Amino acid sequence: MTLDGKTVLVTGGTGSFGKKFAEVVLRDHNPQKLIVYSRDEMKQQEMRDAISSPLLRYFIGDVRDQDRLRRAMQGVDVVVHAAALKQVPACEYNPMEAVKTNVMGSQNVIEAAIDSGVAQVIALSTDKAVNPVNIYGATKLCAEKIFVQSNAYSGSDGTRFSCVRYGNVAGSRGSVIPLFASQKETGRITITDDRMTRFWITLEQGVKFVTDCLEEMDRGEIFVPKIPSMRISELAQALAPECAVDIMGIRPGEKLHEVLISKDEARTAVELGDKYVIIPPQPWFQAPDWHQGTALEEDFEYTSDNNTQWLTHDQLRAMASAVA
Repeated sequence: MTLDGKTVLVTGGTGSFGKKFAEVVLRDHNPQKLIVYSRDEMKQQEMRDAISSPLLRYFIGDVRDQDRLRRAMQGVDVVVHAAALKQVPACEYNPMEAVKTNVMGSQNVIEAAIDSGVAQVIALSTDKAVNPVNIYGATKLCAEKIFVQSNAYSGSDGTRFSCVRYGNVAGSRGSVIPLFASQKETGRITITDDRMTRFWITLEQGVKFVTDCLEEMDRGEIFVPKIPSMRISELAQALAPECAVDIMGIRPGEKLHEVLISKDEARTAVELGDKYVIIPPQPWFQAPDWHQGTALEEDFEYTSDNNTQWLTHDQLRAMASAVA
C-alpha cells in the first residue's frame, strides 16, 4: 500500500476529515509516522486524548505560513491537504480570509511540498468548485487549478499533485444532520427549498476514496467518486417525520442542485468502475493507463438531480444514526 512505511502529513488534521483520516490510516495501514498539522492547540489536545498512537505527531501551524509548512514537511513522503475555510456563510462574509486560506494556503502547501521533496500531494475539493456561485466554491476552484498545474512546476521527477472532489459529508462540522437533530427538539425543521438535492458521502467513504486515489494517481487528475444523491426534504422527513417544516428560501451563495462534473470537464473525463477521472488536458500529462476507462457521452453532466443513485429513507435514517 502507498502509505505503508511512509511519513504522511495531513493539513487541517484536527477537522472532521483529518480525525477520521488518522483513525483509518492507523487502523488499515502501516505508516512510519502520521503528522497532524493544524492551528488549534486545544483541538490537537482533544485529538491526542481520543486517539492514542506512538505514530502520531502534532504540528501547530497555519497553511498561511509557508515557512512552518516547509519545516513540517521535512522528511514527509505524502501530504493530504484538507485544511480549508468551508462554511459558505462565513466565507461569503469574510471573502479575503477565504482567499488567504483556501487559495494562498494551497499555494503554500504546493511550494513547501516541492521545496521539501514530498513525493505525492492530494488535495480535497468539493462539488461547489464546479460552476461556483459562492466564494467558497470559487476559492476551491482556484485551488484545484493551481494543484493540477503545479505538476508543470515540479517536473516529471518531482512532486506529484492530484485532487479528489466529492459532495457533502454526512456528520461533518456544520452539516445539516446535526442541525436537524438540534431543531428536532423544537418540533420545527427549517429547510431552504424543498426541491433542493445534494450529493452525499460518509467520512469513512471519503477517507477510503482518498487513500485509494493515492494508490492510483499519476499526476494532475481530479478523482470524482460515484456517490448517491438525496433530497433535503426527504432527509428532514426521514429524521423528524413528526416535525413541521418551514421553507426559508435559498440563501446567498447556495445552489438548488450541485454539480460534480460539468459538461466541459466531461470531454476530458473517463468512467472507471466506482469513479470518474477528469484527465488534465495539459501537454505535460503522460499517463496512458487512464485510457482504459470509458469516455463519457456527449453533453454528459454529473449533477445531484440527474443522479442514478438515490438514498432511501431507511438509508438516510441509518446514515444519520451512524453520525449522531
